[in-house]
Amino acid sequence: MGCRGVGKQKILIPDVKKSFFPYTLHPTPYTLLELMVELKRLEVGSFENNCYILTCPRTRESAIIDPAAEPEKILRAVQGARVKYILITHGHLDHIGALEEVQGETKAPVGIHEQDARALGRKADFSLQDGQILTFGDVSLKVLHTPGHSPGGVCFLAGKILFSGDTIFPNGPGNTAIPRSDYREILRSIHAKIFPLPDDTIIYPGHGLETTVGREKATSFYPLPQEAERRP
Repeated sequence: MGCRGVGKQKILIPDVKKSFFPYTLHPTPYTLLELMVELKRLEVGSFENNCYILTCPRTRESAIIDPAAEPEKILRAVQGARVKYILITHGHLDHIGALEEVQGETKAPVGIHEQDARALGRKADFSLQDGQILTFGDVSLKVLHTPGHSPGGVCFLAGKILFSGDTIFPNGPGNTAIPRSDYREILRSIHAKIFPLPDDTIIYPGHGLETTVGREKATSFYPLPQEAERRP
C-alpha cells in the first residue's frame, strides 16, 4: 500500500499559467508555478501511515504533516531543511507516534486542532483553526476543519493539493466506527469543505495512495448527510 520508503517529487500548486505537466497517476494536466514545492511521502509504521514533508526549494523551510512512526526515517528525510512546523491532521495515536522524537530533534512547534489536542498529553504549541493560513518560505497551507473521523480532524490545502488525513480516501470517507467519530459529520465535512474544491485537486490521504476530488465525487460512497443512515 503506497510508496515504500521515501518518495520525492515536485508537486505543482496551480495559480500562474506558464506550462503544463502530466501528473503520474492522474493524467489531468496541472498548471506550473514558477514556485515548486518539494514533496516527500514516507510510508511509516505498522499501519502504513503516510507522513508528508513539504519543503520550499528557495528557503529550505519545511513542514512535516503527521509524524506517525519511524522517527529516524522522518529525520533523515528533513536533513538539509529547517522544519518550521509539525502539523497534525488529528490526534489518533497512529498519526503521532514519532512526534516526541521528531520535535525533540527539530525543535519545531506542533500544531493540532484544539478538539484533538488532549491526545498529545501536553499543551500544543499552537492551535489549528479553520481558514488559518500557515506559511513556510514561499509556500502557504490553508487549514480546513473537517470533523467526523475525530472532532478535531483537519485537512491542509495548498493550491490544488489537499492533505486529507483520515477524512477522505479513495472510495470513501474515513472510519467512523470508533469513539468520538460521526458518520454524518464526516459527510458534512466532505460535502462542505472538500467537494467544492476543483475536480483536479489531488487528495493525499493519511494511508494509501492518492486520488482526486473529481474521482471521489463521481462515486456513490458519499451520500448527502441528511440522506445517510447513522452508523455506530
